[in-house]
Amino acid sequence: MNSIAILGAGTWGMALAKMLKNTNKNVTVWSALPDEIEELSKTSRHPKLPNVLFPKGIEYTTDIKSAVENKDIIMFAVPSVFVRQTARKCKDYIKDNQIIVDVAKGIEPDTLFTLTQVIDDEIKNKTVKYVALSGPTHAEEVSRDMPTTIVSACQDIEVAKIVQEFFSSSFMRVYTNTDIKGIEICGALKNIIALATGISRGLGYGDNATAALVTRGLAELSRLGTAIGCSPYTFSGLTGMGDLIVTCTSIHSRNNNAGFLIGQGMSPDEAVKKVGMVVEGINAIPAALKLADKYNVDLPIIFAVNDIINGDVSPQYAVNSLFNRELKAEVELNFPKENY
Repeated sequence: MNSIAILGAGTWGMALAKMLKNTNKNVTVWSALPDEIEELSKTSRHPKLPNVLFPKGIEYTTDIKSAVENKDIIMFAVPSVFVRQTARKCKDYIKDNQIIVDVAKGIEPDTLFTLTQVIDDEIKNKTVKYVALSGPTHAEEVSRDMPTTIVSACQDIEVAKIVQEFFSSSFMRVYTNTDIKGIEICGALKNIIALATGISRGLGYGDNATAALVTRGLAELSRLGTAIGCSPYTFSGLTGMGDLIVTCTSIHSRNNNAGFLIGQGMSPDEAVKKVGMVVEGINAIPAALKLADKYNVDLPIIFAVNDIINGDVSPQYAVNSLFNRELKAEVELNFPKENY
């Protein structure tokens, strides 16, 4: 197993393309944007990663048929809103026994499908395996060969191990997990919490508030995930707590940075335009609200972010409302006294 088609030439797809090519994989990058493919082919550089020179030997194409045919792995690295139409474009060229790896993060609002479910819904009736590859990863660091960990999640542990081996490198350590739905829920909804921490920073609040939002945000993700049927252990791992930490605190986080601009007074549309990249946290909010309603789960931080994004309340009003909620225990468990 040595070949991969990377569908999407954004920063994350290209960072992984560089790493894989440097581990002697056969890498083809597809994009629906001819100008993007032309620039990569001519310069071996990406405008969002200006200091990174991509290795020779990566094949670039706008022909999705030639990209996916006869590849061992097909990796979806497009923004979540384009996953379905990308799957539709390539479904006729996918063969049995190929492995589909999704590195995008999101939940489809209309169906509440995770992204691997969206791909499967389009491909249909093919004997393929789906893997979610997710974790605390920024393209800016991976493209510079900085130490990184990530999780290969598949219901079939043997397939998860194949992808683990394929993506492992001298600086990328890959773990496996069989809770693919939990991994995908974490990846999608943590971006909303990152918006919250960014808004907090924009309001001038400090580390205390960030720590509170990260930990209470994790409680919300875990509460919803376990109601759906995901493993609670997933949320304390790399794709839960790990991804929350990096997304909520990093200067590279587009969701955190967009939230910061909103906290400073920009409208959501202005903030997204200023960031210049897709802000997945905003796209994830409708699905989060539907899931909360479907499973009757309280998500106060996510609800507050939704109110801010919709313009229903000011960021400061949302903070005041969160702090004036009914007092309660941190952990909803009762431990016997003899344990202390």
